[in-house]
Amino acid sequence: MFTQTDIQQLQAKGISTAKIEEQLKAFAEGFPFLPVQASASVEKGIKKIPENEQNYFLEKWESYLGKNRKIVKFTPASGAASRMFKALFEFLDSDSDAPDSAFLKTFFGGLPHFAFYQDLNESCLKNEGKDCPSLIVAGEYKKIVENLLAERGLNYGQLPKGLLLFHNYPEGARTAMEEHLVEGALYACNAAKQVNIHFTVSPEHRELFRSLAERKSPVYAKKFGVKFDVSFSEQKPSTDTIAADADNQPFRDKGRLLFRPGGHGALIENLNDIDADVVFIKNVDNVVPDSFKQPTVLYKQLIAGVLIDFQQKIFGYLQTIDSGKYDREKLVEMLYFLQNELCIKNPDTKFLEDAELVLYIKSKLNRPLRVCGMVRNEGEPGGGPFLAVNADGTVSPQILESSQIDLKDPEKKKLFDGGTHFNPVDLVCAPKNYRGEKFDLPLYVDKNTGFISLKSKSGKDLKALELPGLWNGAMSDWNTVFVEVPIETFNPVKTVNDLLRKEHQ
Repeated sequence: MFTQTDIQQLQAKGISTAKIEEQLKAFAEGFPFLPVQASASVEKGIKKIPENEQNYFLEKWESYLGKNRKIVKFTPASGAASRMFKALFEFLDSDSDAPDSAFLKTFFGGLPHFAFYQDLNESCLKNEGKDCPSLIVAGEYKKIVENLLAERGLNYGQLPKGLLLFHNYPEGARTAMEEHLVEGALYACNAAKQVNIHFTVSPEHRELFRSLAERKSPVYAKKFGVKFDVSFSEQKPSTDTIAADADNQPFRDKGRLLFRPGGHGALIENLNDIDADVVFIKNVDNVVPDSFKQPTVLYKQLIAGVLIDFQQKIFGYLQTIDSGKYDREKLVEMLYFLQNELCIKNPDTKFLEDAELVLYIKSKLNRPLRVCGMVRNEGEPGGGPFLAVNADGTVSPQILESSQIDLKDPEKKKLFDGGTHFNPVDLVCAPKNYRGEKFDLPLYVDKNTGFISLKSKSGKDLKALELPGLWNGAMSDWNTVFVEVPIETFNPVKTVNDLLRKEHQ
């Protein structure tokens, strides 16, 4: 199947032929739906923290930080912002010269309120000899859009979201990346006043990110009295996936195998390379100005406190097992914790002898741990929290996308549609075990949870394979705790007009 040239191409990427054969098999067979027992809710599987319990978890986090742990804020930031401007690109390609949709009218009407307005105005003056108001009066709306999106202007159509100006301040506008620096100083700063922030970026934008961090981190370090360590990584070539043709054979472009990025699930490798005691994960576009940050900071500290509380209990149980100083009553306590706190159910535990029960409990407790914020469902698209059946027959909390659930099954569709919460990508993770050793995170990926989509290249149809999503299948075998967080903590920027919402002004 593979030529010598193919072998050399695979070796250059660090991909084995066995992995390619595994991917081609996935194209041919597809991915099974994950059996779902229930959508998670406050009544079943989602922890709601009453106001009178908040101080307990906040103090847990404060105490943990006082021990000078290494905390890292991990931000996937490689995605291009082009989808933010989809309507504006369509306007440029249209026959219309004036805004003829509600979206476009909102965009041009709100133009002075965008954080990038001053830069855009300067670009228009330089390239067109007119400022934005003058171009609007002249009916030259497309000139404004060209200066926003095109390379000769601000080039926002090709840049990643992290580099775009999001919010206005008296001292100057901030990019999304800068807002993450500020967030890091507010909730991920340890006792040594160290703030570690890691961005995953695309190779072509790495230098732009590095340069921005070099210019801006000293500004925020002085403002908040902290020291920043900002680092970057790129998606590894070894995580690219082969494209396939209609017959599920390798797709070739000009005689060479065609590979595509494996999706954000590939970033489990980047996360695995980080040495940290606790890692916060949040999307790059989910940031707000300082005047709206208080709920975000509070709930980040709260879910971090929940993580530490669970971790301490888990580590205590594992150390007790290692010591051999436990009795049947202690095992029942551990099993209760597994079933009622970690929401891991196993109908077969009643048949296990004590020695088998100990092995079972240890295998379930000794895994990476994550606490995931979940927001009340108000019609936002995306995945959500479920109690799903695993390959070993146990039931555990999982974050699932619609593609992982058989929506043709009326019962499963009802569970999906009736979900009370959705996933805002608000995670705090503990990637080390009770002995202080790093878990090998790729070992906890469910490889049966990928996704196949139809694309094209050079006018020919192809199949593309995405790896299990970072917070879906890539963390499938982690211990997972869901915590309800308020909608105020979820303010993503999916279109440029989202920046006009009050939460971004």
